[in-house]
Amino acid sequence: MNATHSDPTVQPVPASVVETVDAADVTLSNPKRAVIALGANLGNRLETLQGAVDALEDTPGVRVKAVSPVYETEPWGVEPGSQPSYLNAVVVVKTTLPPSSLLERAHAVEEAFHRVREERWGSRTIDVDIVAYADVVSDDPVLTLPHPRAHQRAFVLAPWHDVEPEALITGRGAVADLLTAVGRDGVEARPDLELRLPE
Repeated sequence: MNATHSDPTVQPVPASVVETVDAADVTLSNPKRAVIALGANLGNRLETLQGAVDALEDTPGVRVKAVSPVYETEPWGVEPGSQPSYLNAVVVVKTTLPPSSLLERAHAVEEAFHRVREERWGSRTIDVDIVAYADVVSDDPVLTLPHPRAHQRAFVLAPWHDVEPEALITGRGAVADLLTAVGRDGVEARPDLELRLPE
């Protein structure tokens, strides 16, 4: 990938801000672990996923701790061949933001990459979904935790299992067992594509 960024929405963060955030990272009071699923099937999919990872890292109160391998997957819930395939990945973060603020940031990242919500399961430049936040269980329709369908989706379970083999979905069981149950059909590892963990 060339060094020049073609995406005008990705702005470098001033070093002074990075230093301040790093200093704050040491003093983050009781950060919580959150798991975020990323997916893109329009435009430069890999560049968009990397931009989303970087944007999360640039969020005060959020530290990206792990980035999964990239998977290519068939679109979910639509006619085969009616949409381009997705690139999917999972990011594990530590955050002092409450779930509602993390959700606002996820939506802001989607908007930065011109995500349009026209139809359910429609094509999108980027999807940023909070899959789990600590052990929080919430039926809030705005943000249901854990994600109500993550346990059925290999495109979430496979990359999550890669970065956290022992992970559990509260109320659903081990990610490894859930992945075995749903199988890996339509989900293909792309070792030729790689997302960088932010510096």
